[in-house]
Amino acid sequence: MVQRFAKWIDAIPQTPLAIEVSWDRISAVRWTRTGGVAEFAVEPLAAGMVVPSAVDANIVDPAGVRAAMIRACNRIHANREQTSLLLPDSVIRIFVQHFDDFPRSAAESIPLLRWRMKKSVPFEMTDTVFSYVRQASNDGGVDIVATVARQRIIREYEELVEAAGLNAGVVSGSSLASLALLDTQRPSLVARISDRTLTTSIVRSGALCGYRCTELPVSGSKLTPQALFDEIYPLAAYYQDTWREKIESVYISGIGNRFREFIVPLESEFQCNVQPLLRANPNDRRVEESGRPLVDAGLDGLVGWMLCAA
Repeated sequence: MVQRFAKWIDAIPQTPLAIEVSWDRISAVRWTRTGGVAEFAVEPLAAGMVVPSAVDANIVDPAGVRAAMIRACNRIHANREQTSLLLPDSVIRIFVQHFDDFPRSAAESIPLLRWRMKKSVPFEMTDTVFSYVRQASNDGGVDIVATVARQRIIREYEELVEAAGLNAGVVSGSSLASLALLDTQRPSLVARISDRTLTTSIVRSGALCGYRCTELPVSGSKLTPQALFDEIYPLAAYYQDTWREKIESVYISGIGNRFREFIVPLESEFQCNVQPLLRANPNDRRVEESGRPLVDAGLDGLVGWMLCAA
């Protein structure tokens, strides 16, 4: 499963560092050679310093965010190295595109993907960076998992790590990294909340079958179980209609200590087990003891990345 998820980011990460930028904090980790955590730092950001968006400028307070980035990197003794960079989900658009036949050569596949996605993104495809990976489809043909983002917005985040003397060797979305926490072949839905952003993913046997990133009317701290179900049901219904099978597991992240409020209502609706994403595998020995501070801080993206890097 972890090897399949690593393919979504175009290369298995080999950098000794990983940095995640979110709306409220910068988290930096240095890995050991065996995939454990050697050093770990979190620098909080004030509200409004980073406003994640796929279209508009994200770094509203460049000086303040740069200073936080430098402090985080100094705390893990990072300098003149490559780092993996995890970005907010709303920055990167992700699509699962079906093709009856898909060309092998980049010269043919890239123009085809640009043409297919140009009506689905709120910016010109000429101003983008993107990558893709092939995966099997449920009814023949091939599914393409394509990630696309506006180039100048990615540069905003790359310039932050460059200001700290680092280079972003790998860039990915936080939720994609977190999916490595799943250790099941069953159809699973992951609902991941970050402030007012909800990312819903459906994974089956290591394949990404559905992905949807939406803006919530309220923050995760005020979200009700019914409101969450209303938001994630359309993707679940699409999967059940397309694949002709039900969701068998639901995982939730980003609601803090309110998880118990969501168990009974969601289990009643989905008729399956509902559990926190970071506690999906409490006996998973891949998460070394050194990685527990990341678990305690709720950094499921970095924990998932750790599993990919191990």
